[in-house]
Amino acid sequence: MTLGDHGPYGSYPPPFPPPPPPPRRRTWLIAGGAVGALAVVSAVAVGAVLYVGKATTTECERGMSQELAGIIAQGGGCLQLTSALFTDAERRSQVTVGVLSLKRAEDAASVFGMVSMDPVTYQVVSLDPPPEAGLPTVPPGSAGVFRRLMTVRSVVFSNAQWADGSETREAELTEQATELLTYVNGNVVAYEEGKRKGKGKGKGKASTGSG
Repeated sequence: MTLGDHGPYGSYPPPFPPPPPPPRRRTWLIAGGAVGALAVVSAVAVGAVLYVGKATTTECERGMSQELAGIIAQGGGCLQLTSALFTDAERRSQVTVGVLSLKRAEDAASVFGMVSMDPVTYQVVSLDPPPEAGLPTVPPGSAGVFRRLMTVRSVVFSNAQWADGSETREAELTEQATELLTYVNGNVVAYEEGKRKGKGKGKGKASTGSG
């Protein structure tokens, strides 16, 4: 288990209302700021219920560590950072899934490499639940599970922690982090492939890492 930080970084009106979620074995609630259409569609795919609003930012440095922002600044920069905070049906866990979209594919590879080596130093910020969510804020410095996947131009992050800061049941927390990460990443891959097909380009590959 590794350590995570917290803090929201802005919210914006949703671009469109999400469709009703299909029934699935696990029900997820979005506890705060699902950012952008990619996160919303992914949330629906895992049977999520939209709990509050959506959020996104093009000022990516506001939602990540200074070290990660420094790596991105050395390249072509980012397009946007999209994040969503999920909790399970029992409201015990808090999982932030972030999609960091870069302007250049080579920058995504560089970011993914640095994050894989040191997921604590090079990380996106975990979101705090808004007051109306009725969820506790995870104590600072609490242990957590970090997972990440890379597409052609994006790095998808999953930061999972127990709401009470507990270090127990790591396998269960890892399962939740991986499940959400996989769904969001699949949606990002489909989006990027659609964009490339529109330009007459071939398919790309996804890479994975854990920490």
